[in-house]
Amino acid sequence: MEAVSGRGRLIAVLVLVGPSLVGMTAFYILPVLSSLVVSFAKWDLLSPIRWIGLANYANALADPAVQQALGNTVTFIAGYLPTVVALGLGLALLLNRRLKGRTFFRAVYFVPVVTSWVAVSLIWKWLLNPQYGLVNYALSLIGIQGPGWLFDPAWAMAGVVLTSVWKDVGFVTVIYLAGLQDIPESLGEAAALDGATTWQKFRFVIFPMLAPTTIFVTTISLISSFQVFDQVFIMTGGGPVGATTTMVQLIYRNAFSYSAMGYASAISWILFALIFTVTLVQNLLQKRLDRSDG
Repeated sequence: MEAVSGRGRLIAVLVLVGPSLVGMTAFYILPVLSSLVVSFAKWDLLSPIRWIGLANYANALADPAVQQALGNTVTFIAGYLPTVVALGLGLALLLNRRLKGRTFFRAVYFVPVVTSWVAVSLIWKWLLNPQYGLVNYALSLIGIQGPGWLFDPAWAMAGVVLTSVWKDVGFVTVIYLAGLQDIPESLGEAAALDGATTWQKFRFVIFPMLAPTTIFVTTISLISSFQVFDQVFIMTGGGPVGATTTMVQLIYRNAFSYSAMGYASAISWILFALIFTVTLVQNLLQKRLDRSDG
């Protein structure tokens, strides 16, 4: 009877999970494995696939366009990651106070997160217009001549970073809020009784308690940063003169503009290797932190 009941449970699980497994296999697992195979071949969608081994990877690692795209991606991460984490933490600390209307402000800060990238990118593309955008107009009111933003190679990436931070900071804020609400109030009260200032309470009590939250937020934001595409595609198209071309933008261009599917797949797997390595390092750091806390 136990064997029959066990077999029955297995059948029930397969019936319930089967449709999802079929969809995942058809639309995720098979395409991923196919891209790995194609990365070792030359294929333009029209001609037969021709096996070329590691040539795509060798060409990609030596390609100045790939090096520029990787540099642009790192530049984006360097501007985006610390900014969104710091602002998210600051807003969470503010919204965690007993302020009037804080529920309303929590909702307001989260609205950009659920807004589509198309809408956000188009709005910020208009706001950052050097001639009639509101950002440069506001700067002119205090005597500052605004830059060319998306039309200036020196400022285009800053505009993309600004847009990305504005959209994603609400998500980071919500995660930090959850972390703050898990910290016992008695710890802060004990520190206050010992004469700790607000800054000392934050530095020695609150921030160390938020270490797991910070690692989680950093990991998620970093993975998202490596895959930045939507805002670049809509706001700049990778320009001007390649100043905002990121890795995913380069993959898209090679695959769907140049029909170099094998080369695009090779770049995709190089990007995957980078993301996997960074994520692995962060997980090791988190485990080490957990052991030290224990």
